[in-house]
Amino acid sequence: MPPTRVLISLLFAIQLVSMGAMEMSGPFWPVHLRGLTDSDALFSVASIAVYVGPMLGILLTSAFWGRIGDRHGHKLMMIRALVGLTLTQLALALVSDIWAILLLRFLQGACAGYIAPAQAYGVSIEVPARRARLFALLQISTNVGSLLGAVLGGLILDHATFFWINLSAAALCAVCTVIAALTLPDVPPQQKTVTTSSAVVWRGSALLPLLAVMGILLLARLLPQTSFALYVSSTFNVSNAWVGLCYGLLALGFILSATAWARHFEGRTQADSLRRIAWVVLGCIALTALAGITRNPLVFALGYLVWGVLLGATTPVLMALISKTADSASQGHVLGIAQGTAQFASIAGISLGGLLSQVYGLAYTYLFVCVAYVLALLAILALRSRRVVP
Repeated sequence: MPPTRVLISLLFAIQLVSMGAMEMSGPFWPVHLRGLTDSDALFSVASIAVYVGPMLGILLTSAFWGRIGDRHGHKLMMIRALVGLTLTQLALALVSDIWAILLLRFLQGACAGYIAPAQAYGVSIEVPARRARLFALLQISTNVGSLLGAVLGGLILDHATFFWINLSAAALCAVCTVIAALTLPDVPPQQKTVTTSSAVVWRGSALLPLLAVMGILLLARLLPQTSFALYVSSTFNVSNAWVGLCYGLLALGFILSATAWARHFEGRTQADSLRRIAWVVLGCIALTALAGITRNPLVFALGYLVWGVLLGATTPVLMALISKTADSASQGHVLGIAQGTAQFASIAGISLGGLLSQVYGLAYTYLFVCVAYVLALLAILALRSRRVVP
């Protein structure tokens, strides 16, 4: 087997390219859907469902695929996910019916769900002491892809049609499938012990409160998803490429900070980690309030960059703590549960954000994000005061 550092680098590259391919279309689905219908009601539903669909698919299947990975190997699940991404992106390039697009987006999540098996594969080859850095690196790869993919998608849309975004994404995912199949070694699944069961995973552990904290933070982060492109365009009167850049700056901030945050949190208790995350959430409250007030596009972009820096101290750290609640034979299952929780929270955030923007207008988008972070802060403080997390 190649050295662990080489394998982690391969995982990083594959996740960067494949997730970047998905983010090429990420900010621009509402723009594309707006051109496919004159019905405001259909557009309102579709602009939410196009994001919720793949998340719902992952939510319904991630724990199942995780169990299959625990039994038969996580590399197989990675390849299955990449094949699913390739085929669904190709189909999305060829259809123009809104309902067909929404169905394909749901199938994309149900058949794909790449991140959880990639994390489980990484856990199987990395030492436990470096688990926080592993999750940070894998999320950095996703965010590098988000940055590059969003900007590239905006450039394509400025000069070509949405068809070319999806076709390019399908080609990139196909390349990733081949590379993963040929270069990553198979890692035999761990033998389960007599204590490994769903009941044991949940009983007496910090899994549930950690999932709750992560879910609330993700909900707050995803509230502006559906309205982002329309908000930036209407508020600042900028090009699609600039919209994509602002969208990607959140990822850039994460990229610049995640490994440093991971080192900062290594060796700390769960209670101490949550205390420090509470201070990070206070910063997120201030930044999202600024984003909702400013009418200067440069200030908005800088705020998004710093917001991303703070987010580097949230999900990777929480995912590492969640992973440590289970033994090596149940990583696929537990990380599948975590991925399902993340998708549920994302669905709630995207749906609520879309509905609020329709009811109250785009101007209040970041006020609602700010309020959601206040709720997240209160939840963290409540968990610590009740000593739910040791």
